[in-house]
Amino acid sequence: MSKQKIRREALVYHAKPQPGKIKIVPTKPYATQRDLALAYSPGVAAPCLEIEKDPKNVYKYTTKGNLVAVITNGTAVLGLGDIGPMAAKPVMEGKSLLFKIFADIDSIDIELDTKDIETFIQTVKTIAPTFGGINLEDIKAPEAFEIEQRLKEELDIPVMHDDQHGTAIISAAALLNALDLAEKKISEVRIVISGAGAAAVSCTKLYKAFGAKAENIVMLDSKGVIRKDRENLSPSKAEFASDRKIDTLEQAMENADVFVGLSIADIVTPAMLKSMAANPIVFAMANPDPEIAYDLALDTREDIIMATGRSDHPNQVNNVLGFPFIFRGALDVRATKINEAMKMAAVKALADLAKEPVPEQVNIAYGETRLTFGREYIIPKPFDPRLISEIPPAIAKAAMESGVAKEPIEDWEKYKEALMLRSGNDNKIVRLLHTRAKMKAKRIVFAEADHLDVLKAAQIVHEEGIAIPILLGNRAIIEELKEEIEFDAPLDIVDPTELASKERREAYTLAYWEQRRRTGVTKYQAAIKMRERNYFGAMMVLSGDADGMISGYSRAYPTVVKPILEVIGRANNVKRVATTNIMITERGPMFLSDTSINIDPTAATIAETAQMTANVAKTFGFETVAALLSYANFGSSAHPHANKVKEAVKILHTESPDIIADGEVQMDFALNKVLHQEKFPFSKLAGKKVNTLIFPNLESANITYKLLKELNGADSIGPIMMGLRKSVHILQLGASVDEIVNMAAVAVIDAQEREKRKRARTENSK
Repeated sequence: MSKQKIRREALVYHAKPQPGKIKIVPTKPYATQRDLALAYSPGVAAPCLEIEKDPKNVYKYTTKGNLVAVITNGTAVLGLGDIGPMAAKPVMEGKSLLFKIFADIDSIDIELDTKDIETFIQTVKTIAPTFGGINLEDIKAPEAFEIEQRLKEELDIPVMHDDQHGTAIISAAALLNALDLAEKKISEVRIVISGAGAAAVSCTKLYKAFGAKAENIVMLDSKGVIRKDRENLSPSKAEFASDRKIDTLEQAMENADVFVGLSIADIVTPAMLKSMAANPIVFAMANPDPEIAYDLALDTREDIIMATGRSDHPNQVNNVLGFPFIFRGALDVRATKINEAMKMAAVKALADLAKEPVPEQVNIAYGETRLTFGREYIIPKPFDPRLISEIPPAIAKAAMESGVAKEPIEDWEKYKEALMLRSGNDNKIVRLLHTRAKMKAKRIVFAEADHLDVLKAAQIVHEEGIAIPILLGNRAIIEELKEEIEFDAPLDIVDPTELASKERREAYTLAYWEQRRRTGVTKYQAAIKMRERNYFGAMMVLSGDADGMISGYSRAYPTVVKPILEVIGRANNVKRVATTNIMITERGPMFLSDTSINIDPTAATIAETAQMTANVAKTFGFETVAALLSYANFGSSAHPHANKVKEAVKILHTESPDIIADGEVQMDFALNKVLHQEKFPFSKLAGKKVNTLIFPNLESANITYKLLKELNGADSIGPIMMGLRKSVHILQLGASVDEIVNMAAVAVIDAQEREKRKRARTENSK
């Protein structure tokens, strides 16, 4: 994607449908006069008086305990420098967004229009009673050091400058594990630090806390090696000044064991890498371009252990692995500080987590067969669901042991369970879909590419690397729309009605006729159908000219599904095709089936639908916990409708005893774990969090998922076709651009899985 297109997309993203990235959402009822009287006057006086009697009650009655301020003066914003407080606001809003989606911490961004250290400090101290923690951001050095130090000393809530400590914590965890792999001791290795800003200084201090020796460290700034004989060194640089009589990075790199880059792109040469010691550890963290390109570094040294700040390479040093979870743990024990013990606990927890077996969901997200601790996996991945349950407890324990926790945790299992519940209300699965699809993009037919929204989705899919779009439809319209949206990628455009498509159309006609001629289809009728986009597109997939297809944006579902079923047909051993929708809800992703195909399914079809849904869930890394729904609970009704579901459960338990499923059960008992455990302790669902709902008929499933979507604002991915021979998926009429993009990712992953299974069958047959 060109820089101009990125700029345009970014501006639209930040401006529409409403400006900015965060908003305030009420957490209490407000529908009635009574609600409002409790929320404000006169009811609000009661908590006010309780807080006046005991200030600690502010944590009991207000949002303070889960509210972090992201504060900057805009003097060192990303790679943009001193752009001022207002220009920094989009970045701070983004940081607030990350706090929420990774650790369920509410956050408000505050931009201060001052470069005066004292004014900055006094302003933060004045507003501090509002917040449970302060995240300082994008403040230039050396002012950042004094601001953070003073605020830590003068406030009784956690304060952290993430630019300093975030990178330090993540890179320190990576360093400990890299040294383990290289069989080297931190007290003995020679370390080169390229950069002398806030992050570089904090990294070096933390490495020293873990045992790195000052005499083994060389730090460089824009003038070269920071030596003790250099004049006018700032206190932060003087601390790391070297006695060695060297001046350049090239000299510093000779026989060095570790290079840590927090500077600028392309300053490390292959010759410098070759001069390093055996098993060199290179953390080239300049963004967006590292100090040496990843591929070049690996080509230069086979024994290198490398990390960067980029997501498209292994071992990404990403601050999101740290700050949300550090603040989460600090807030949960009402820590008065984020001290060295807590930072070191975060390092150890991250390092240890990378050595543990990786959940299948993480393997799936990154397209790996099995991620294991090694040179290409020395720190956890941002998608790892264990971060929320492992890092905060480590922080909380360190806070308690170091004496800065005001509310110690007693039941750690209960705390971990609460943390996992906090991670269920975001769009992790959407990020998982896109990341997984990008690992091996497939050719996907967009069967209605002559519609603007479909073409926009194809543009995003292409530019993000999610799939390789094939644009099917009226060529003239597609080319006109491409020009309108500045989509100039040279993608395949296929118009089934064109003379240019005649040869392919004739081949598809013959293949389709041979497949369907004993069902009353004549060769002439087959030729007519091949001028229709859904027949033509489906034949592209069936014949191997494409890997998958999406359609249905502009036409009613039944008119689209008919040609798909005729051309593609059911997979082997599948009796009925069905669909599932993934709903992104506050309790986490929910799989709802069958939402689009079978109007009044039999018990056998319901059971088969549950089995196929479990396979889809497994593809995305989820273990199915399925409730087979009814208006009745476990035999409370003898009506045929209830008995049908009861019979489906029997079939499922017999044929697929490994799937956690039960029923027949009403919706409220399915979703309310406590209620279910209390009334039906014998059920396989007792004590479990249901993530899959299997409906007794089409109308209940379809109505439910659309109700969730429209009333609750739940995002929907689907309907995902289950049981077809090939990867073909049908959109809901009028699907949004984002929904089309997500379905394209589903089609890619479906095609990837089919390819993987085919390869496995081939290998097993040898």
